[in-house]
Amino acid sequence: MSAAAASRPIGVFDSGVGGLTVVRALMERLPLENIVYFGDTARVPYGVKSVATIEHFTAQITEFLLQRDVKMLIIACNTMAAVAAEVVHRLAAGIPVLDVIEAGARAAVAASPGRRIGVIGTPTTINSNAYARRMHELNPTVRVYSQACPLFVPLVEEGWLEHEVTRLTAQEYLRPVLAEEVDSLVLGCTHYPLLKPLLRDVAGPRVRLIDSALTTAEFAAERLQQAGLARSGGAADYRFVVSDVPLRFQTIGERFLGRSLGAVEKVDW
Repeated sequence: MSAAAASRPIGVFDSGVGGLTVVRALMERLPLENIVYFGDTARVPYGVKSVATIEHFTAQITEFLLQRDVKMLIIACNTMAAVAAEVVHRLAAGIPVLDVIEAGARAAVAASPGRRIGVIGTPTTINSNAYARRMHELNPTVRVYSQACPLFVPLVEEGWLEHEVTRLTAQEYLRPVLAEEVDSLVLGCTHYPLLKPLLRDVAGPRVRLIDSALTTAEFAAERLQQAGLARSGGAADYRFVVSDVPLRFQTIGERFLGRSLGAVEKVDW
């Protein structure tokens, strides 16, 4: 594959700011890769919208990123991955498409010798049953215990990562899942990696946390190598595009990314 093809960016997208945890993992795992990130901040949250609306928005974002000549698309939003992945695959026309559910499901099945897996996520992701379905396709003998955790996203966006309220909320949400003696716990929302230290405390040392941001970055590295699309030199270029620039985006975004966002571009549909 030519150097020009390899230097094209990876396109990562999400309904808002959460997918920046995936970008952060990509920056650490693939420091030479150019990345363009799209966050649909004008229309977040997606979790309360109909499937048809989510599919429509997802198609719009996919087409926008394809115009940016991306070499790979990563669906960094669990809601989009759960209900609209097919739309992305159809439009991508041969470009590799990865998503957080696929990456998280694979990692959980591989990391669960007792075949008992917990999944936490937003109500939409949990109700879609997408993680359980994919895990059963990979290994029909696994038992999956899912739990919706609607309060985690606002707590993370508030910055209450170690707050006592967050700890009590986590204990409450995780109690039924931990009672099933799960081997691993999938963090099925891109906001949740920021709660990892607290969740590790609550879940205890026996339960392995599956961070779908890290597993997605690992999966991306693998796919780029296989396709001969890995970039081999030069400084990486990062671009951040949003559909609205709420005042809090910069602050929350930098917390998620662990570094400055720099200039944020706004698109008008």
